[in-house]
Amino acid sequence: MKKPVKMLYEVINEKDHHLVKSWTNGVIFDENAKKQVLNIASMPFIHKHIAIMPDVHLGKGATIGSVIPTIGAVIPAAVGVDLGCGMMAVKTSLNAHDLPDSLSSLRHEIERQVPHGRSKQIKKGRDKGSWGELPEDVIQAWLPLQNRFNRLCNQHPWLEKTNHRNHLGTLGTGNHFIELCLDEKNQVWVMLHSGSRGVGNKIGSEFIEKAKKDMERWLIHLPDKDLAYIPEGSAHFDDYINAVSWAQDFARINRTVMMQRTLAAMQKVLEKPFTAELEAVNCHHNYISREHHFGQDVWVTRKGAVSAKLGEMGIIPGSMGAKSFIVRGLGNAESFCSCSHGAGRVMSREEAKRRISLDEHVQATAGVECRKDESVIDETPSAYKDIEKVMAAQADLVEIVHTLKQVLCVKG
Repeated sequence: MKKPVKMLYEVINEKDHHLVKSWTNGVIFDENAKKQVLNIASMPFIHKHIAIMPDVHLGKGATIGSVIPTIGAVIPAAVGVDLGCGMMAVKTSLNAHDLPDSLSSLRHEIERQVPHGRSKQIKKGRDKGSWGELPEDVIQAWLPLQNRFNRLCNQHPWLEKTNHRNHLGTLGTGNHFIELCLDEKNQVWVMLHSGSRGVGNKIGSEFIEKAKKDMERWLIHLPDKDLAYIPEGSAHFDDYINAVSWAQDFARINRTVMMQRTLAAMQKVLEKPFTAELEAVNCHHNYISREHHFGQDVWVTRKGAVSAKLGEMGIIPGSMGAKSFIVRGLGNAESFCSCSHGAGRVMSREEAKRRISLDEHVQATAGVECRKDESVIDETPSAYKDIEKVMAAQADLVEIVHTLKQVLCVKG
């Protein structure tokens, strides 16, 4: 295993702030994102420093691409609302020559098997991105979540009205995707990206508001209202940790159900027996966990970052036509054993739709079976940082095990 020879981070040392260590050599770390990071670094319960990944960009609540270790409190908006959002990838026994010349029928079959997107206006009927009648595999996948969910509903009755079972095994919108990729030996991989869907969003949103109300009640003034925190030992702390833990489990099972359905779609269309999970990774990148760093047990919030402990496998995807990477962690303590969760946006969704033409999107996704319409322009590769530069900036955090190139992409 390769050992890093030098640290690639830069240090931001502002008066009355904790240190910020950023892996951003050669990539954009814009001033608005820096300002947001420094607001977080001013909080008194930060442990040691904040680590910033090369995919860093301005986020809602906290900066995307940040690793925030805390003692005695957590910041719900830093964890966010897509609780447990993450990636899953499996390597199959298929090779590029096993795929048909046109992957259109396969893409449409995956789209039939996995609800995706969201209906713009719902007056009657169901949202197209959710289940109507639950299939048997979804019913079975829900069972391990059922009892804990019932207990959560007893504490928080508002959870009963959320999209929970009907969102299990569904993709969602935005940067969520299902992809077929080829590695350097032309082996076929399946990769997907999603989280805890409607129920996780509601859990995150509710506790963000509870934290803000507590700040008002306790007359605590913050540099940003989104930094409202829940102190350990307070009325909401254990409730929050329990609810987030459940949502993170939901997210992991959600990805597993989608993966099984995608593999079933491939089996149906390709009509060739194959095996999967020769190598498999299922990792969160929006989550909170209890970990030990620099001699203390702390809460680690990874907002758009992946755990990269020594030898731990992870996924760093590019967008649509860009490369993606299966990586192995190098256990870099200064990053709290973390790496980026992708390339990171260089422009907002609205700006991408203004600046990038449909022709440019079609050219950027040449050779990829995917949607070529205006509604996905905000996910085109040029809306993101150069993934090669992002990987170079974190060469002391992970080593590349496989380089993947997309050949099919399903978007919500």
